[in-house]
Amino acid sequence: MNNKLSNSKYLAQLALLIAIEIVMKLVGLGSVPVGPLYMSFLTLPIAIGAILMGPMAGGILGGVFGLVSFKDAISGVSVMTGTFFQFAPIKTFILCVVMRIIMGIFVGLIFRALHKSLKGNTISYAIASLSAPVLNTLFFMGFIVLAFYNTEYIQNLAHTLRVSNPLSFVVVLVGIQGLTEAAVCCALGTIISKALSKALGNRIKA
Repeated sequence: MNNKLSNSKYLAQLALLIAIEIVMKLVGLGSVPVGPLYMSFLTLPIAIGAILMGPMAGGILGGVFGLVSFKDAISGVSVMTGTFFQFAPIKTFILCVVMRIIMGIFVGLIFRALHKSLKGNTISYAIASLSAPVLNTLFFMGFIVLAFYNTEYIQNLAHTLRVSNPLSFVVVLVGIQGLTEAAVCCALGTIISKALSKALGNRIKA
């Protein structure tokens, strides 16, 4: 870990991906409002970083995503997390930041395992790229169900959506948004990470 953080090339690549995350957020590509949630494509640079640079980079990039999300909660830009922050700031921090760090780490671990077993096959890039938005949704919505499902806000939202249990609540709320995130990240993540891997001489930092 210390060796990586002292490697100037590693830090430069990580800084570039962090900058891309921030720019995506600033220009509106990172968070597109869809009802009470955001359709986010910030999982794309996380997937690329986790694939090319390993689990630690995935966790750091996930943390940046999480801090941006937590900022939206504090400022009230995000209706849902902003509401959560008003009565449970620590749980909201875990939801926004910790869940994204874990997601990034897992993406890197998934690619590491697949890359070794499939010997660099394109499918390993595709599955790892797909895992970023899928795990982001699972961890984020899973924690909402565990920590906030019985709150007045979520119960009112569930009533509006006409659902009566946590599973149907997640499915209806995520819906097309989740499928779009998954499709975009899987396609672009596979193409970009595979191309960069070849350009770098397959020097995967896993």
